[in-house]
Amino acid sequence: MDMAGSGVSILSVTQATSATFTDLYFTQTFLFFIETGSKRVKCPTNGEVIGEAGDVLIFPPGSVVTLENRPILKARYRADGVCFPHDLVDRVFADQPQRATSPGIQVLRAAAHRPSEILDLIKDTLGRDDLPPAIRQHRFLEPLIWLRQKGVHLPKRGEEQPWGKVRRLIETDLGHPWRVAEVAGHFAMSEASFRRWLARSGPGFARILFNTRLEKGLTLLQSTDLPISQIALDCGFKTPSHFSDSFRKRFGITPRMIRFAEE
Repeated sequence: MDMAGSGVSILSVTQATSATFTDLYFTQTFLFFIETGSKRVKCPTNGEVIGEAGDVLIFPPGSVVTLENRPILKARYRADGVCFPHDLVDRVFADQPQRATSPGIQVLRAAAHRPSEILDLIKDTLGRDDLPPAIRQHRFLEPLIWLRQKGVHLPKRGEEQPWGKVRRLIETDLGHPWRVAEVAGHFAMSEASFRRWLARSGPGFARILFNTRLEKGLTLLQSTDLPISQIALDCGFKTPSHFSDSFRKRFGITPRMIRFAEE
């Protein structure tokens, strides 16, 4: 849900089966407010970070992490994920002293900080269409100011990695049959130059395309009631079975297990 083009959006995430997801990429600043269950994150900067019910975990833009969502007995993992655009984050955090490395994943505990009050403010703002734009924007800045006052660090937006730029292009139309020549042309490069450009920062084009589609599929499985067959097609897979096989190979469980626990 994103009201009035604010750029702030919220997803209600539900997961029935415990699973570990490797190398997930977060383009923008993301907050996870955990309702039930727990989230375990392996962060290159801070090591293992665990969030419990009532906590909020803060993912800086550009984070690449391995995480595990853990349901509890007879209850699914549930969380609200809130995404903030770069321009709002920069308005609050741009003058922070910059660190040589990413601050990594950070957590604010329920007992000490009561993150649920901030989540309520975000939900109320997103749910109201009677607010003037200036008031709406101010209310969206409040959670970020709160984070800064609590000692959270968020980096100033830097130069995006080549593979991040390619991912953003693919995300504009996941169902499109993207080819290297077309994407290279979009960036005004020959195929050879494009491949060298990507090689300097990490994965190649085929892997970027594959991961972008699978990660979007994961998000849709967790946050919507869309049929798995529709998710497969929307994410660019030719058949539901191709999507299911690819999903299981990368994440170790089937798409259905995201929504339904095994007996």
